[in-house]
Amino acid sequence: MRTHLGSEEAADLRRPPVTRERWQAEFEATPARDADFETMSGLELEPLYAPDDGEPGADVGWPGQYPYTRGVHASGYRGRLWTMRMFAGFGTPEDTNKRFHEILEAGGGGLSTAFDMPTLMGLDSDDVMSLGEVGRCGVAVDSIEDMATLYDGIDLEATTTSMTINAPAATIWAMFVANAEEHGAHRSKLGGTLQNDILKEYQAQKEWVYPPRPSMRIVADTIEFATEEMPRWNSVSISGYHIREAGSTAAQELAFTLANGFAYVEAAAQRGLSTDEFAPRLSFFFNAHIDFFEEIAKYRAARRIWARWIRDRYGAQSERSMMLRFHTQTAGVSLTAQQPEINIARTAIEALAGVLGGTQSLHTNSMDEALALPTDKAARIALRTQQIIAHETGAANVIDPLGGSWFIEELTDKLEAEAEEMFAHIDAAGDGSMLEGAFRLIDEGWYQSGIADAAYEFEKKVNAGRRVVVGASAFTEGSEDDEIDLLKITNDDEQRQIKRLAQVRADRSQAAVDEALMSLRRAAETDANLMPHLIDTVRTRATVGEVTNALADVFGRYTERPFI
Repeated sequence: MRTHLGSEEAADLRRPPVTRERWQAEFEATPARDADFETMSGLELEPLYAPDDGEPGADVGWPGQYPYTRGVHASGYRGRLWTMRMFAGFGTPEDTNKRFHEILEAGGGGLSTAFDMPTLMGLDSDDVMSLGEVGRCGVAVDSIEDMATLYDGIDLEATTTSMTINAPAATIWAMFVANAEEHGAHRSKLGGTLQNDILKEYQAQKEWVYPPRPSMRIVADTIEFATEEMPRWNSVSISGYHIREAGSTAAQELAFTLANGFAYVEAAAQRGLSTDEFAPRLSFFFNAHIDFFEEIAKYRAARRIWARWIRDRYGAQSERSMMLRFHTQTAGVSLTAQQPEINIARTAIEALAGVLGGTQSLHTNSMDEALALPTDKAARIALRTQQIIAHETGAANVIDPLGGSWFIEELTDKLEAEAEEMFAHIDAAGDGSMLEGAFRLIDEGWYQSGIADAAYEFEKKVNAGRRVVVGASAFTEGSEDDEIDLLKITNDDEQRQIKRLAQVRADRSQAAVDEALMSLRRAAETDANLMPHLIDTVRTRATVGEVTNALADVFGRYTERPFI
């Protein structure tokens, strides 16, 4: 049965209008962190600063109140800090499981799983296309047995888990759910996030399997399944991160990301879901790039745009639907291979922008990630960077400390205006549908060309000396002397994973696998939700590659046209 508005959501419809008094009441009702909210010199800090002579402008408002420019929670970080989520994934599941335990012991608040390129492309480790790539940029996962090893010894009901996977996201999620249940967890108690943002793959990251329309059907299946079965799970993390990493501007990242979010809302609506049934479990994932103030303004504009569109265009009545919650990761593309230790400074500045912009969770890149997957030491420094921001800088003591800055508010307005221009183009291309506009403009190469043009313009400025990249385009002395230890994934790791996969195939019932895969193909030919079928299929120890091939038999495979 589909869910209906509960007491909390229903209460949203009766909430009073936006006022200072309402903010004060909600703030005082939130327990405060155990901290001294004062400067290092002992000056007491108010929780929030706002005009003394009345209400701020309607577009700025109050924290925890529409349009959420100043944050989705009335208490900001006074109530609780952001989740410090460290990315991990390399080599075999055993290797990554060890890193997971180290992260949790070091104070990390959640797990974020990176998968290797074969897994991201829906390939098994022994596929000829996987040769030399197994475990190199993330962890190799071939079957539910790998999932069991990956999360061995971790209480999955008590730890939120994020998985950065897209084309085969539903299959990997099915393995996660099935494994958790085999180890005694209940799916309704599992909390976490599946990236599952297939639109940005065609626009920027290029890790796809099926054509856009059947891929969107699978995403809609996951949204529907999470709505009905897994209320603590964010089924889609709409990601601007990879759009920005591909070379977009901040305005393009903002616009393309939110437009994709609107497209997923429309896809879910086509299933008969009301916006308030699923929108509270949509989350976002933004880049924290090096232009400090622009990034802060981008997050503030994102919250405001989402609140307005989700209410006025898509009919949301629950305030929880209007609250844009997001994860932030510092910009991998900003890191330099030259003088890698100065990447610690870049990451700290970018992380501070994410915090001042009001992120709900944060990943800090390691100094060596322009060269390899992070070492233990580099990952620990990255986590300590967040902890310094949280506990030493005072940045978490005041809610939206830059709100009201003439500069920040002007930047916020400008980014919002640029985004609205792009929304209008997408909407027109889809004849009034952001979903159809996305399909059409992907096919026409509009997103891809726009990102490529932005990347080219930036590189021209770097080459002309108009943009300085410290240690790479200028101030390069000493670069030749920098030697740091790097994590090395060897061919032995690849062979271990291939042998593990062979053992899984030897131990399972091939007849049960074949029957499950045939049942999955038949389901894909109908309008049935594929998630229950995927869970049943992976329980037989069917592999990622086998499931991918079965669905490709029905949906076909996507090939991008070249664009000039």
